[in-house]
Amino acid sequence: MSQSPSSSPTSLGTSSVGRLLVQYSLPAIIASVATSLYNIVDSIFIGQGVGPFAISGLAITFPLMNLVIGFCTLIAVGGATISSIFLGQRNVMRATEVVNTVMALCLIHAAVFGTLTYIYLDPILKLFGATEQTLPYAREFMRVIVIGTPVSYVFIGLNNIMRATGYPRKAMYSALMSVGVNIILAPIFIFKLDWGIAGAAWATMCGQTVALVWVLCHFLSKKSYVHFDLRAGFFSSALLKRIYAIGLSPFLMNCCACLVVVFINKSLLDYAVGDGNMAVGAYGILNRTTMFFVMIVFGVTQGMQPILGYNFGAGNWDRVKETLKKGIWIGVAITMVGWVVTESFPDLLSRMFTNDATIIEIARTGYRVYFIVYPVVGAQIVIQNYFQSIGKPKMSILLSLTRQLMFLLPLLWILPPRIGVTGVWAAMSGSDMLAFILALVIVIVNTRHLNRKFGSKKNETSVATSVKA
Repeated sequence: MSQSPSSSPTSLGTSSVGRLLVQYSLPAIIASVATSLYNIVDSIFIGQGVGPFAISGLAITFPLMNLVIGFCTLIAVGGATISSIFLGQRNVMRATEVVNTVMALCLIHAAVFGTLTYIYLDPILKLFGATEQTLPYAREFMRVIVIGTPVSYVFIGLNNIMRATGYPRKAMYSALMSVGVNIILAPIFIFKLDWGIAGAAWATMCGQTVALVWVLCHFLSKKSYVHFDLRAGFFSSALLKRIYAIGLSPFLMNCCACLVVVFINKSLLDYAVGDGNMAVGAYGILNRTTMFFVMIVFGVTQGMQPILGYNFGAGNWDRVKETLKKGIWIGVAITMVGWVVTESFPDLLSRMFTNDATIIEIARTGYRVYFIVYPVVGAQIVIQNYFQSIGKPKMSILLSLTRQLMFLLPLLWILPPRIGVTGVWAAMSGSDMLAFILALVIVIVNTRHLNRKFGSKKNETSVATSVKA
């Protein structure tokens, strides 16, 4: 499918920022919403069709799922960012080298991580908080997911590059294909074939396989602006260093999320009144809800990424600032909606997943306390991803690590022993507020620095032009 000039990557430096945000973010948001919805639908099918312990078992898999995604985003995000920057520099051959390299790295990471995880799956799940009641469900689900890592990694990696190289709508279609197949097959596998929680995992893998075929067809076609071409080479040391340097931020973010969820699960099991597994199940419901809105914000940042990367690479600083400012306001608006919904209808949200009265009661308090500062979360996510998109991974890593390690873990150590499960929810909301304040300070300082830097370049250009005249 050829690309019209109006939608070519070069338009990232000329079209209005507002129009580009709609063009690139809307498909990414639709794809993110669809992905979140099928995660929610899967959880609903599991909770209603298998039982409350299955919901808790699914929550136990969240840390491992974060690691699975982490080893993929280490390549996918770095590759997408660099390909955008190369296109901003009009270097299509280097962007092609990125595609070749990302494909190979995805397969290598999947083989190594998938094999090790499958071998040590039970010890890992027990470390993450699996109990005698929840381990069978967690094991059954993750075995399928781990087997499918080669499909998942290549799909996610190439889909990110497809969006970054000027095809946001096609990237949306591939995500919708994955979601559509999953939603159709999940109830068949869980209820009709009686495959239980494994049926949800197999439906996920079937959906990603169909979507992968679509993505591979795109990159195999010479009509695509950037496509597979062995003449461009791959695995150059400079490129590998840049991919891993930029991808390190989301990777560490996922690793920290893994560690944090382990501590959250442990706190819930230790300080819950009654069966701690029910508190873990309540957290699983809260997690699915918050990820729905977070994924929408991620859709915005995915749409911002090629705009930011291209214009930063081209030296269009004013367009970079405009994109950041509009992205922050959109992010805040999205999480504001999340706050209103969760504060207004906590029980209704919980009953979508389970009819267990204990889980619903625990989740009600969680919604009230955890989501109290939720509106600022959108701004923090956008700012963190902004630094990643302009090739400044150290800033992005700092913002990620401070929220997860410096703020959340100490609060989890201090609050739950004093106020029980409510302390877990309070620790999460407190860390979100502190992370937002830090992100705001850093982005203001960095923007002032770049204002001076790009202002100096403009002055130098103006002087050079005058001399030539």
